Amino acid sequence: MKTLTDLPNIGATLVEKLKNAGISTPEQLNVLGAEQTFLRLSIDDESACFNMLCALEGAIQGIRWHNLPKERKEELKEFLRIKKI
Repeated sequence: MKTLTDLPNIGATLVEKLKNAGISTPEQLNVLGAEQTFLRLSIDDESACFNMLCALEGAIQGIRWHNLPKERKEELKEFLRIKKI
């Protein structure tokens, strides 16, 4: 069974933040998705940023966040823009 640290882009610091937000398994992360997970994290974490959002999406897709398709990165940027409104 995979753990959060088995996923790309997820280190010890992000694991702690995820657990504090009630997310302790890769399955929970997959069900919530990057955007909803990011919203949960950003409640208590003022440092939550675009890179974190991309890291979450990459973890869900099983790839380094740098390799996310350009279109998906644009969708995530739009999500953050709308969130700030």
